Amino acid sequence: MNFALVLPLANEEKDFQPFFGDLADALEPYPEARAYLVVDHVSKDRTLELCRELAAQNHRFIPVFEPLNRNVVDAYLRGYREALSAGHSFIIEMDAGYSHDPAAIPQFLAAFAKGNSCVFGSRFTGGGSMREASLKRRFFSRGGTVLANMLLGTRLKDMTSGYQGFSREVVATFASYPLRSTAHFYQTELRYLLRNHPGREIPITYRTPSPSVRAGAVLNSLETLWYYFVKRATGKSISL
Repeated sequence: MNFALVLPLANEEKDFQPFFGDLADALEPYPEARAYLVVDHVSKDRTLELCRELAAQNHRFIPVFEPLNRNVVDAYLRGYREALSAGHSFIIEMDAGYSHDPAAIPQFLAAFAKGNSCVFGSRFTGGGSMREASLKRRFFSRGGTVLANMLLGTRLKDMTSGYQGFSREVVATFASYPLRSTAHFYQTELRYLLRNHPGREIPITYRTPSPSVRAGAVLNSLETLWYYFVKRATGKSISL
């Protein structure tokens, strides 16, 4: 299957070698698969240098340096556009540093093969889990899902996971869309905007690398959620 991975990276030097070793092993059965590694000025360590060294050793990995990124959403979208331009049929986004397990990739591909154009990794469906997560992170993840489903009328079991994938046709609908999110709430925003496309949730194991949740990110999440709730409440629901 001709698919790509999109991975924004920042300050990943510590786990870079073991993670990308495991990812390379996971991609071995898929000759056409590629991984787009998006790095910007947020990264202060040797991450970009390591990406370029990896690319020199393994053609599957393609570094994308984008100093003009304003936030993590820009990084995701830049990676998606690179994968679209390269002609990949399916595109999966994931985090580096073992937050997301490369072993789950075959589950995404199996779901695409069954006709789904959106596949969402879920920590809260049967077989899914969160490991090494603080109570604060668990509260934001589960609470965010409950609140988003209640206000937006969605029914997914996990509205905040960042391990997800889409067909190229779906990616084309949002790659240039003016998303309101500037932080990780954009994954919830996408789930709402794409609610009418064929999709399913698959179980994933998520390992939380950090308990921190920035106040600015929380504020942006609430503002974006309220925007779509008002649109829905006034009969002006938005979908892609």
